[in-house]
Amino acid sequence: MKRFALAVGILGLAAPLAMAQATTWAVDPAHSEVDFSIKHMGLTNVRGHFSNIKGTIVYDAANVAKSSVNVTIDATTVDTGGGQRDGHLKTADFFDVATYPTATFVSTSVTKKGTHLEVAGNLTLHGVTKPVVLDVEGGATMESPMDHKQHTGYSATTTIHRTDFGIGTKFPTAMLGDDVPLTIDLEAIKQ
Repeated sequence: MKRFALAVGILGLAAPLAMAQATTWAVDPAHSEVDFSIKHMGLTNVRGHFSNIKGTIVYDAANVAKSSVNVTIDATTVDTGGGQRDGHLKTADFFDVATYPTATFVSTSVTKKGTHLEVAGNLTLHGVTKPVVLDVEGGATMESPMDHKQHTGYSATTTIHRTDFGIGTKFPTAMLGDDVPLTIDLEAIKQ
């Protein structure tokens, strides 16, 4: 009888652990960024990035469909390596950071696709919300020797159209490409 009670007690403790598959991760702004490139006059790609990314990732290994992503991107950090150009990008001609200082991505679904994840969601940029689909790889974890916490990393790609978001609409696509490939690199810390 004591063995039975002990077994039931152990199972009672194990059940919540087995059910607790979802883990929450906070995005580490110091090791995360959104990179972009855009064709200039059909001749060359201009590259840039946004930093100061914040947000949370909830990952459920047992049921990936229950996973989610909610991220805020600081649009005021746009950096193409050209001070004058970056200043222009911050104006109403492009990102209008005085009115829209952040962009957000909120997932609506997460699906396993082979070794990758497909994360669909809504991107709000320049005050406009559009659906986007991210192709995501990564998810490996390790303990950081600096803070002794579990860290994970993901890299995602997608392409958006700047005119869909009302960005740079004064500039024709012959001068400034409409397709904008994005690469999102997120490192996150287990909470």
